[in-house]
Amino acid sequence: MARGSSAPVPADALLDLETRAAPSDHAALRVWLRLLATTNLIERRVRRKLEDQFDTTLPRFDLMAQLHRAPDGLKMSELSKRMMVSGGNVTGIADSLEREGMIRRIADPRDGRASLLRLTDSGRRQFRSMAERHERWIVEIFASFADREIAELAALLARLKQSVRGLEEQGGER
Repeated sequence: MARGSSAPVPADALLDLETRAAPSDHAALRVWLRLLATTNLIERRVRRKLEDQFDTTLPRFDLMAQLHRAPDGLKMSELSKRMMVSGGNVTGIADSLEREGMIRRIADPRDGRASLLRLTDSGRRQFRSMAERHERWIVEIFASFADREIAELAALLARLKQSVRGLEEQGGER
């Protein structure tokens, strides 16, 4: 459909940020929108599968993943940094997981004023089950790519990530 057309836009297209790009837009902008649209599609699929198969949310899965990687536990402030969300968001998720017996709070041996969050045995089993399924979902998404293509894509994205980090370290625009 041409830009500016009065024909109705399908709901899926409204969710696809790539539709914002015009052929005359810079190629870098079109690639950025394609990356964003693809990320949104993958995230929406993962969210739906977590909800359907485990009755859980992506933020809960992410918090459990962070605790799984840190068997000695993490402070709420560290979880907040790692998850890139506010402390209030972490607290709400942690409280819910604690009520369900998936995590527990323990005193931080290095800081008597703080506590650490750790997965319980039940939480660890539940997370492993979700993580195994999550990995299959992601592998399924990339199933149409040859190993060589996945490696190429990973290398290109690593270069892009490094480029962005370099710009951030410079502290400004070029």
